[in-house]
Amino acid sequence: MRIESFPPGDLAPGAPERRPPRRRRRAVSVLSAGLVVGALLAGVGVITGAAPDVALSARAAGTPRQQAQQQAPTPGAAAPDPAPADPRPTCVSMVQALAPRDRLAQRLMVGVDAADPAGAARIVRDSHVGGIFLGGNATALLRNAALDAVQAAGNLPVAVAVDDEGGRVQRIDQLDGELPSARALARKTPEQVRALAEERGRQLAARGVTWDLAPDVDVSDQPANSVIGDRSFSNDPAVVTRYAGAFEEGLRRAGVYGVLKHFPGHGHSSGDSHQGRVSVPPLDQLRQADLRPYADLLARLDHDRVGVMVGHLDVPGLTDELPSSLTPATYALLRDEYRFDGLVMTDDLGAMKAVSDRFTLPQASLTALMAGADVALSSNVEPVAPILDALQQALDSGKIAAADNDRAVERVLAAKDLCRRT
Repeated sequence: MRIESFPPGDLAPGAPERRPPRRRRRAVSVLSAGLVVGALLAGVGVITGAAPDVALSARAAGTPRQQAQQQAPTPGAAAPDPAPADPRPTCVSMVQALAPRDRLAQRLMVGVDAADPAGAARIVRDSHVGGIFLGGNATALLRNAALDAVQAAGNLPVAVAVDDEGGRVQRIDQLDGELPSARALARKTPEQVRALAEERGRQLAARGVTWDLAPDVDVSDQPANSVIGDRSFSNDPAVVTRYAGAFEEGLRRAGVYGVLKHFPGHGHSSGDSHQGRVSVPPLDQLRQADLRPYADLLARLDHDRVGVMVGHLDVPGLTDELPSSLTPATYALLRDEYRFDGLVMTDDLGAMKAVSDRFTLPQASLTALMAGADVALSSNVEPVAPILDALQQALDSGKIAAADNDRAVERVLAAKDLCRRT
């Protein structure tokens, strides 16, 4: 049995910090190109002066728009009072108030060292990135409200993301206990999975995490310890849809933004994209199984409240020289055939050899954003300036169209629940 000691004021495992999630925690202002964005954000839904548990409960209840959607009248009952107007600013107005480089920075989610809170705050302060990713097993950033300082360093609230699927892929197990793998969860009822995901989401939110890069929507019968394996709920697309939908709903009820992955389907891959290029069945076969959960889920989910992650996959009939994450046809498939208008992000561009064997991180990030990704993800902890420099040059030269860039930033800000898209 391992015995841990905890610094004064820290939390023992199983006792998560009870503090309001970041998006409701503070007013936000931006001074960019002489424009003050604070007035725009006055209606974002900031909770001030509330007890932590009250603020957390308010965030879990959802945005005013989500609350209005939940207030459908009961047959025979008196009509409820009209839902309050959404107080958030428009995403267009928020984007217009940002300098061009800051707009580009919103499209980056960069790795930080979870053992170095000061370093994470410095990255956010210096680069104004839209999100940070916490990988590995270190937990310093998840203790003692350390993420508050990271949020205070930003010019806008920062998306704080982890991989917390359960099983082999989870990040707060040392603090709040283990979550079963997807394959194990599929032996429970969808209602039980929804409740477990909601509980997990509240634990994540209490520690300052706002995005969970989960659930895994891959359809797979691979052995448990293979690249997907027990990360998949089932090899039956209908089962995957049912259980992934329950997991996503639980996260959303807890106020955590979920991301479906790995589009267009990693479950029947030839290998591990962490180790190199991998292939999957042709697109026509993916449509018959691997893509069905996306079709079913995206047809009914609120596209501002869930994202999609694109994997690094070679797909006959879809990709050619580049992996799916860097191929425009992949994003066209998601946008046009599956009518998805929410945030689309890449899988890790910096530490997965399917991409990093050929591209530097600035090159990969630029290629992904030009292909159609809204957010370029990297787990690497390295300087952000070279990435932003490459993106700035592409924006200035027209390789990245200004209008396309602004639409992507609107999706990022909406995914962070900062504004309403019109």
